[in-house]
Amino acid sequence: MAQIHLKEALETLKDTGVRITPQRHAILEYLINSMSHPTADDIYKALEGKFPNMSVATVYNNLRVFREVGLVKELTYGDSSSRFDFVTTHHYHVICEKCGKIVDFHYPGLDEVEQLASHVTGFKISHHRMEIYGSCPECSAKEAH
Repeated sequence: MAQIHLKEALETLKDTGVRITPQRHAILEYLINSMSHPTADDIYKALEGKFPNMSVATVYNNLRVFREVGLVKELTYGDSSSRFDFVTTHHYHVICEKCGKIVDFHYPGLDEVEQLASHVTGFKISHHRMEIYGSCPECSAKEAH
């Protein structure tokens, strides 16, 4: 599945005239395979061994390019650093208030919320966002002890 996403993402970049550098390829692959919604710093730390001359700025610049072509979503939740999510299907995020872990949550039943909102308010809806907060199983277990 991840290979299909990577192939399609690389095609999207080529179609929009973005050059595929080894660093760009590695950052994209890392994002697709990562389920942890990494920060730019996380990505940099994970890849710096493979690309010793890569900087955090390089990672940020590439994430911006990916965001502009619609491959990546930037997630900001009030804390200092943005996290990045490879755009696959429409999904929501469950966020641990203690450790900051973010987990994807699919709920197709909410897909109709935009049509309903439009119907009720007369708005032309572009998108919606929902976040769910709580304690992850690890933090809950720590608290119990």
